[in-house]
Amino acid sequence: MKKLEMIGQLADLKEIDYKNTLSISVLLELLIEKNLITRQDFVRKARELEAATLAEIILSRRSQTPVSSSPSQLNP
Repeated sequence: MKKLEMIGQLADLKEIDYKNTLSISVLLELLIEKNLITRQDFVRKARELEAATLAEIILSRRSQTPVSSSPSQLNP
């Protein structure tokens, strides 16, 4: 029974993901059609946010790494 519930939940998540993706696509197309933004603006901002997200992930991983107290690591 548990497996069947998980499969149902996965199907629900896929449907929600599809609807969210469709909504975002519609909004983007409307903004472009109304000349409020360009595709280039969108791509530039997406790359900017992706880079920021990657930087946050890297910083987060570094802060989770245990710091050694060996002298060689204290004075690079």
